[in-house]
Amino acid sequence: MSETGKGVNAGKLAINVQKRITRAQEKMMQKLGKADETKDTAFEEGVANFNKQMTEGTKLQKDLRAYLTAVKTMHECSKHLQDCLADMYEPDWFGKEEMDALAEDTDLLWGDFHQKLSESALTSMDTYMAQFPDIKARIAKRDRKLVDFDSARHHFASTQKSKKKDEAKIAKPLALMEKAAPGWAQGIITAHQVAQTNLSRSQAEEELGKAQKVFEEINYELQEELPNLWNSRVGFYVTVFQSVAGLEEKFHREMGKMSQNLFDVMTKLEEQREANEEAANHNATVSESDKTSPETKGPPVPRPPRPSLTIEAKQDIINLFENAVVTETNVTALSQSDGSTVGNLLDMDLDAVRVISTSPDPQTDIAVSKQPNSATNVTNGSSDAELPPGVIYKVKAMHDYAATDSDELDLKSGDIVLVLPFENPDEQDDGWLLGVKESHWLQNKDLAVKGVFPENFTQKL
Repeated sequence: MSETGKGVNAGKLAINVQKRITRAQEKMMQKLGKADETKDTAFEEGVANFNKQMTEGTKLQKDLRAYLTAVKTMHECSKHLQDCLADMYEPDWFGKEEMDALAEDTDLLWGDFHQKLSESALTSMDTYMAQFPDIKARIAKRDRKLVDFDSARHHFASTQKSKKKDEAKIAKPLALMEKAAPGWAQGIITAHQVAQTNLSRSQAEEELGKAQKVFEEINYELQEELPNLWNSRVGFYVTVFQSVAGLEEKFHREMGKMSQNLFDVMTKLEEQREANEEAANHNATVSESDKTSPETKGPPVPRPPRPSLTIEAKQDIINLFENAVVTETNVTALSQSDGSTVGNLLDMDLDAVRVISTSPDPQTDIAVSKQPNSATNVTNGSSDAELPPGVIYKVKAMHDYAATDSDELDLKSGDIVLVLPFENPDEQDDGWLLGVKESHWLQNKDLAVKGVFPENFTQKL
């Protein structure tokens, strides 16, 4: 078996070597112009288109793979960047949990984008390019079979031309053999020579038929496939780039949403930082003010109880009225006897008199209002008589405050605000007061336009 196998392989090798030699000789004869070459212009155009299509497809496949490599690199870089931000993001900063979720979602989005590009675009590209090597090999085989066909055609033609020469060569030996051989032998010799000539001619014809059949079969297949392959490139390009464009559009749309979320988190983090700095600066300002001002912040201090007048105080008031010049007062009533005067003064409604100071000299602290036929009033400029009904006390704005809601008051440094009680105490937030600007009250006599404001921006008067 092994010897038989070796013999078969050696025979095939010898045949292949002989074919290569024959093809090389045929090609040389065609180039020298001593043998004609079968031409097919339509097929040659198809081969040129095939080579162009294969070149373009190879470049597209290479660039698509490079694009996928870049996407993978971008995925890795994006993941490192997001991980770095997540690691640096302190737990007490705004949006820590949202930041961690954004990092995870961004990583998943990149991975999904790369995977789908590989499955759709690159897989389609590889399938498309896989058909070119086989067709290219069959084109090369068709070219070899065409050379074999041309060689067989030329060989057969040469046997046809040499037919007459062979007949002449056969006639010469017959004249010589007629003398040396008997008559019956001469017929055998002639028949043998004719048979050899016919055998060479039939072999050449048979080889030509085989070569023609093999060539025409492969040529017919390629004549059908090459135009179809050339026309298929349009649909393939549409499919690939539609897939890439669709995946990119979806990816960038989702990535845009995540980028906007990241931007919003960063914006709120900056706002948190500014608010903390503003609060720290304000607290530092208030602390500095507390060191230099005797006033202290805290809840309103109730007024001390009104002191009752002693006999000595009443006598001082009597003496004051005896020595003072009171306009629009009944002089005759005041010029009566001392006892009558004292009695009338002691019978006055002394509750209308308000003591402001405990100074030993009451004349330095008491001011007498010049109202005719009425009891004396005493004031220091901030008594209950000056406050509108329902007002608790007044405060003065020490800093500007810009309202951030519709129920808040805008304050400028120096504004006076009338403080009002909350209708529902549960609605009052710590550190906030309800009031009306004094300027509005003086112009409109209306307490309806009120709003809340921070207590630590004001100072109680």
